[in-house]
Amino acid sequence: MNKKPYSFVCFGELLLRLSAPGRELLLQSPRLHTTFGGAEANVAVALAGFGHHAAMVSVVPDNAIGAAALGELRRYGVDVAGVVVADGRLGLYFLETGSGNRASRVLYDRAYSAFALAAPEQYRWNELLEGADVLHLSGITPAVSALAAQAALDAARRARERGLTVVFDGNFRSTLWRARDVEPSLILHKLFACADMLFADDRDIALVLGRDFSRESAENIGRVSADAAFSAFPQLTRIVATQRVQHSVDHHELSATMHTRSGCVFAPALTIAQIVDRIGTGDAFAAGVLHGLFSGMSDADALAFGLAAGCLKHSIPGDFFPLGAADVTAFCRERRFDVRR
Repeated sequence: MNKKPYSFVCFGELLLRLSAPGRELLLQSPRLHTTFGGAEANVAVALAGFGHHAAMVSVVPDNAIGAAALGELRRYGVDVAGVVVADGRLGLYFLETGSGNRASRVLYDRAYSAFALAAPEQYRWNELLEGADVLHLSGITPAVSALAAQAALDAARRARERGLTVVFDGNFRSTLWRARDVEPSLILHKLFACADMLFADDRDIALVLGRDFSRESAENIGRVSADAAFSAFPQLTRIVATQRVQHSVDHHELSATMHTRSGCVFAPALTIAQIVDRIGTGDAFAAGVLHGLFSGMSDADALAFGLAAGCLKHSIPGDFFPLGAADVTAFCRERRFDVRR
């Protein structure tokens, strides 16, 4: 297997997460647990842990909170030279972890953050993408603000011009889009058109293409929607997605598929019980798949590696996935729970 570390650039907003302790409701007691996160930063942390060069491009405020966010990324080995420090505030989100039949809840407080207000022209993409192999973006960024949407599109287009692989994760956030009062499909269609690889399911594709796949059977909907995306976007090579069955807040089953133009590979479901933290699991999955593909694994092995990383993330508090590739590989091979001595 090719062991060469690849260089990834992840562009998106860094966030401060404030979560209720344990399974409490928000402000049920006057305490909140703080940590940092954000979809693209989560991917960067995981990729750095897998041994790749991972760089973050973002904007943080020129204050103690912004400095702490950068320090946290540095602690996990992420290159933050491309993060701009500016006036303003850091975006926030509040997490209330569910239990039993009560679902978890996220509340955003991201309007007018330093990232949301940053002018697209301040990102010097020729310099930021120098030496990189892959640009990673998500659908959260264009939902934050019109300025962030333009910056994401500028990054994707410049990366394509430079011959980088462009990876786009749908990550549709309805509450953020509603606050913007714009039609998300118009913007997301342009970003899909720049992507070589999508992390997206039939719902994402239906939204972007204005298609209804709901009449397709559960067995066919993935293939039919993938074929529609491949037809609409000729540069696409892979479409990857997870499928989650939720028996309760704490008992899930997670499987995954990877569609290519010539076929599909499937990673069978893994059972996840006693979930500690669901946030960031999709980002760990995406980072795992990317690590597998860019480390020379087959599509099937890369998908299995990503699914294992996503499942393991459910056992780790916080947004970030701090385990290395050896831990994920051991889980893939052993599936045992003995103490490792």
